[in-house]
Amino acid sequence: MDLFDYNAQLNKNTVQPLAERMRARTLKEFIGQEHIVSETSLLSRAIKTDRLGSCIFWGPPGTGKTTLANIVANSTGGNYVKLNAVNAGIADVKAAVERARQDLKLYGKRTYLLLDECHRFNKAQSDSLLPSIECGDIIFIGSTTENPYAAMTPAIVSRCRVFEFKKLGEKDIENALKKAAADKERGLGNMLLSVDEEAYKHFANMAAGDLRVAYNALELAALTTAADGDGKVHITLRDAEESIQRKALSYDENLYYDILSAFCKSLRGSDPDAALYYMFRLIDGGCDPLLIARRLVAHASEDVGMADSNALVVAVSAMTAFEKMGKPEGLIPLSHAVIYVCEAPKSNSVVVAMGGANEDAVKHKDDNVPPHLKNAVYGSKEDKALSAQYKYVHDYGGYVKQQYLPDTLKNRVYYVPKDIGDEKKVKERRREKGVEK
Repeated sequence: MDLFDYNAQLNKNTVQPLAERMRARTLKEFIGQEHIVSETSLLSRAIKTDRLGSCIFWGPPGTGKTTLANIVANSTGGNYVKLNAVNAGIADVKAAVERARQDLKLYGKRTYLLLDECHRFNKAQSDSLLPSIECGDIIFIGSTTENPYAAMTPAIVSRCRVFEFKKLGEKDIENALKKAAADKERGLGNMLLSVDEEAYKHFANMAAGDLRVAYNALELAALTTAADGDGKVHITLRDAEESIQRKALSYDENLYYDILSAFCKSLRGSDPDAALYYMFRLIDGGCDPLLIARRLVAHASEDVGMADSNALVVAVSAMTAFEKMGKPEGLIPLSHAVIYVCEAPKSNSVVVAMGGANEDAVKHKDDNVPPHLKNAVYGSKEDKALSAQYKYVHDYGGYVKQQYLPDTLKNRVYYVPKDIGDEKKVKERRREKGVEK
């Protein structure tokens, strides 16, 4: 390395965020996602044999999707082109594809097209890419935080292998931070840095599975904490709290789960005073209010359910309001929802119905759909004749009795409305129709 290369590397390490500098370069350095990158996994075998086809990496932020895509490209004998769907247009795609065709034709080299935020591609952009994926001119590797089955063009997804990434475990994040603190080449190892164990644990816990968040918090703490007389930088729990903008829980893990359990049982037990107290005790102790909001949404269906379906609407609205408003104003609709769920009539019929239906779907599979319910558009004459026996409910005033479950399950009852809240009305309507089984 000459002087110019050294200065370029020095400037790069100064300007680039720690998270970028610490990106894994090989599968051996890669953190987490054992189900995807273990030595015996499909992806590892495909990389080693240079036989990887088009794929999509899908998962939460900071879990290694882009990093793994770079590793894949660097581990193969082909070329690679990086694009971001946020700012790449059809012209960029066409230029990359044309170059890939030339390289394949002239040099026998395949090209990997790495596309970040691939769910942002619209139909026209996706259609411009589709023929090249199909004929093998390029190998497409997309990364996205959105469910590709819902957010992407089905034609693209059907030609790719989808790998789902999970949030990183706290231990994985702790180990990564310790490595970054000690790394003299890319990390913070050239600083006289010491980090308390409880600070590492707080970074890992509050990052919520996102390694990028943890790296950024550690770097911020290291760069903003004053050095002592010997030039040493000591990061404490308080420094960690300030850097990640969340304070440590003011109770141990066992007490945290006890208070959370008390909150949930107060919702179920219709005690708004207790539920509100436990909610604010959790928040004051450092719990993310969105965790409480998610529990509230679950209980709106689990414990209130069909007795008052509006509880679910109120709970989801409160969660959305808090996401948009934050503290302190967002705590008002959250408190509103807590009181509503507590005061609403309670019925667990939704959970009971869900459990029964799920058990039959798993243990008592019967895929013999009744003939009159089948899609017989392309079927035989016999199929069409049987399909014609289907009774269109709107021809009968909105309801007509006919069999919907397969023969072996036709007498199954999953949902049983209770004599409480809105379910009374549901039960009465079912009696009027004569649908009680």
